[in-house]
Amino acid sequence: MNSDSKNALILLCAGSSSRMGGKKKEYLPMGNGTVLSECIKKFLETNYISVVAVVTPKNDKENAKNALFADTLVKERLNKVQLLFTEGGATRQQSVFNGLKLLSAEKPLTVLIHDGARPFVCKETIVQTLLEAQRFGAAVPGIVPVDTQKTIDKEGFIQQHLQRSSMVAVQTPQGFDFTKLLKAHENAKNDGNEYTDDTEIWENYVGKVKVTKGTPENRKITFPEDYKENKMNISAIRTGLGYDLHRLKEGRKLLLGGVEFDFEKGEDGHSDGDVLIHAIIDALLGACSMGDIGSFFPPEESKWKDADSKELLLTVWKKIQNQNWQLVNLDCVIKLEKPKFLPKRDEVIESIANILNVEKERIFIKAKTGEKLGDIGNCQAVEAWCTCLLLKNN
Repeated sequence: MNSDSKNALILLCAGSSSRMGGKKKEYLPMGNGTVLSECIKKFLETNYISVVAVVTPKNDKENAKNALFADTLVKERLNKVQLLFTEGGATRQQSVFNGLKLLSAEKPLTVLIHDGARPFVCKETIVQTLLEAQRFGAAVPGIVPVDTQKTIDKEGFIQQHLQRSSMVAVQTPQGFDFTKLLKAHENAKNDGNEYTDDTEIWENYVGKVKVTKGTPENRKITFPEDYKENKMNISAIRTGLGYDLHRLKEGRKLLLGGVEFDFEKGEDGHSDGDVLIHAIIDALLGACSMGDIGSFFPPEESKWKDADSKELLLTVWKKIQNQNWQLVNLDCVIKLEKPKFLPKRDEVIESIANILNVEKERIFIKAKTGEKLGDIGNCQAVEAWCTCLLLKNN
């Protein structure tokens, strides 16, 4: 992959959704946002897309923007790329051409074209299609049909028996050399033919299209039953449990959830000792079977000496998100005798929500004392528990 190249994405959502009973399928709720935000999320996660052109119905830019920004994580990532909007045409061919014309000033090397109602595309398909498009000029993911294929005549009788081994059902994203595809579209707009996808235009005016490996899960939402089926297409629901305990020592800062508390003692630890964040990290890692805090940040390694636990949590959370996990909620308990936790609880919740880039309502923290018993009750230690619930979408 040429990391210095400029790659663009055209996201198509200009259709009428007539087969969805009048509901605009790209704007329907899904995951932490909408069908449209789920689509674009996978492309942004690759870090190979620098400019996005969204093709919308006429006078529908604001609705499309709201659908994209419905997921706060997607909204943050969209701020790091160039986001453009244009209106579609009467056909898919016209809509793609409008997107290409909009991107022409940006001069991307490669363009990916994706259906806004195809939210279950995986990052591997995206990257492989982009790689092959850069290598061969044009690439498209495809899957071999499961059922035996026939052609029929006008009366509905079988006309020809086809070999499945030589057939593929093509999907999106479809990837192309941008300059060549734009030129091909300019030629195709007046040739009297109506093309159903861009591989036909490419083959007619440029050359062959490389087929990469697609996945059966990368289906397009077309009918209401497609949405009902896929909306709950969750491959995993996982819970995690995290625990940590630190002795309290004079001369150290007392940090809980990234917030400093005014106290004469603080956590004694190899990093900054934030007991709450450490429990959260272990809960999250355990939920998705990715290890624990000690395996990620070994205490014997000097580079983690006095490390900021907020940065440790952010590092872990990014790795977890890259595996398509989403946070449903965190529920935490802190046990300490002094100082009182309640006055700063909202600040701590907000701090953790900002690190994870989730709504504050997904996090809650309770505090208990040691009733003057043991190390906790005598202000010699602080401990924390955390449970989490994660969802993984296909």
